[in-house]
Amino acid sequence: MAQSTLAILGAIAALTPSITAAKIIDNNASPPNISTLFNGSIFYTWRPRSHILPPSGQIGDPCMHYTDPVTGLFHVGYLHQGAAGATTDDLVTFKDVGKDPTFIRAEGINDPIAVFDGSVIPYGINGTPTLLYTSVSFLPIQWTIPYIKGSETQSLAVAHDGGANFTKLKEGPVIPGPPFPVTNVTGLRDPYVFQNPTLDAAANSTNGTWYAAISGGIHGEGPSQFLFRQYDADFRDWEYLGQWWHEQANSSWGDGSWAGRWGFNFEVGNVFALNTEGYSAEGEIFTTLGAEWSEVPIIPQVSQFREMLWSAGNITTSSNGSVHFVPSMAGKLDWGQWAYAAAGKLLPANSSASKASGVDHDRFISYLWLTNDNFGTDAFPVVAQGWNSVLTTTRELAQGIISDVVDNDLVNETASWRVGSRNSAAGTVELVTLKQTIGQEVRAAFISNATRTFTQSGRNISTTAPGYGNTSATALDFQQSPMSRFFLMTASISFPPSARNSSDLKAGFQILSSEYESTTVYYQFANESLIVDRSNSSAAATTTPGLPSNNEGGRLRLFDIAGSDSGNSSAIETLNLTIVVDNSVVEIFANDRFVLSTWIWSWYDQSTEISFYHEGSQAVAFGNVTVYEGLVDAWPERMY
Repeated sequence: MAQSTLAILGAIAALTPSITAAKIIDNNASPPNISTLFNGSIFYTWRPRSHILPPSGQIGDPCMHYTDPVTGLFHVGYLHQGAAGATTDDLVTFKDVGKDPTFIRAEGINDPIAVFDGSVIPYGINGTPTLLYTSVSFLPIQWTIPYIKGSETQSLAVAHDGGANFTKLKEGPVIPGPPFPVTNVTGLRDPYVFQNPTLDAAANSTNGTWYAAISGGIHGEGPSQFLFRQYDADFRDWEYLGQWWHEQANSSWGDGSWAGRWGFNFEVGNVFALNTEGYSAEGEIFTTLGAEWSEVPIIPQVSQFREMLWSAGNITTSSNGSVHFVPSMAGKLDWGQWAYAAAGKLLPANSSASKASGVDHDRFISYLWLTNDNFGTDAFPVVAQGWNSVLTTTRELAQGIISDVVDNDLVNETASWRVGSRNSAAGTVELVTLKQTIGQEVRAAFISNATRTFTQSGRNISTTAPGYGNTSATALDFQQSPMSRFFLMTASISFPPSARNSSDLKAGFQILSSEYESTTVYYQFANESLIVDRSNSSAAATTTPGLPSNNEGGRLRLFDIAGSDSGNSSAIETLNLTIVVDNSVVEIFANDRFVLSTWIWSWYDQSTEISFYHEGSQAVAFGNVTVYEGLVDAWPERMY
């Protein structure tokens, strides 16, 4: 569990809005100090329509997802006054599991204080979905302070009423604390259950054994994932297999530029296997994990930084028989500062969503928590808004392949890819990485349900074009722009070979623009980064504390791709963008391997315009841009 959630659990009740049918805020006038407004007065101003969030109040970590083996419905879970959830038969529209979407609360002997993240075994006790979750008895829990023995344990609960409720077992925790002799832990939470035949063989387990990876770390040593194995048929006993994965404290993958730091404590670790289609039991081992770290000196009870990472690697067996995960590549799952606590789950081919859309293979889908208030550290006006944070758009994860890459210095780095194979005769390599895309059903629905679709013809923009200065920024308006802040946009940008060494080139788009506000999304070769310039995104940021306007950014390398002719020509990989704008939530997908999720708190109703953006001394070629406006109402049965 992302521990900053605890800072606002006590305030959840205050977030229930006083909702009126009429919109009472004038978004054509200068913004007030929103923090001074009454409860729920800007409930609709920035609320998305196509994302997962409760009817009101705070949403926390995504967790506890599963496909119901009886109905085929996919259940999406999240922290909310305990844990709450919704069902979907298409990954696009959702139904709360009940009038009160909370299906488990902190109120038992094992969890008198809180319910943290957990994971569901679809065919568990008596063939029923069974939840293994972190039950909390003492607070505070933070990796910067001594651990309170017994504060975090792992307990079981069984679904009934179609998943509207989970009944806790009337017995003690099935994992009562840190394993002997590991006692000085930084945390022991967020159990993730999984099966893997490769691990069965390495650990000499029975085929089909369930495992639980529990996240945490050891004071003075570093972050870890602790591995447990199912010991009995009813999942009441779990055998400790050791530290499945451990990294030195505050170390990094390579120089840290592609995956940040491993930090001091792991959270929300998921373990799964992927091939190029999606989930595959025989595929390459991947993990997603949250990493907590801080600058020195460490301030007690303060964790300054978090990374939402992914890694892939191999299972090794030590001479004493213990099994370990060894990374071969790692990267950022999301480069957004406020995107964290990812949780995913196998979506089988026989699920309702897959059968309806004709997807005939198993998939792995994942969601992240996108926090409004920087993990409880910003003075965001949550009372006036009446809701806080969302889950990101449904993502599909798979093993990604980049073909025909020129074998040069750009590929030889400890980074978020590895060389899968080399073609010495052609002078090329095939790179392997993590593929991330919007869920197939979601993308198709955004396109097919668009209330308005238009295409802006691409164009070449050069610094020598009439009317443009040598290095000044150029913004060329589209012939049409969206009329709202709900749309999906696809675009591409091609760069000349000379751009590789450019120190001043920036190319992309201005979105959500008006005479008062604008946001610029652009790529620059100077540091191989995709940047979201939010310095002028929100007029409300000038009047209201807690609306930060810092830029967001992440690293994306565009490789040299070999040409198809015999002249050994090559070209810089085209930048392919998909941008989802759901009111204030903006998610940027690039080249099926980069995602950055952020908030754009546009104030004025007219801040909807789009334009090409170019700066620097190199020409670029923009491809056609298509905008699908409208998105989808993800909650058709809700009152609001």
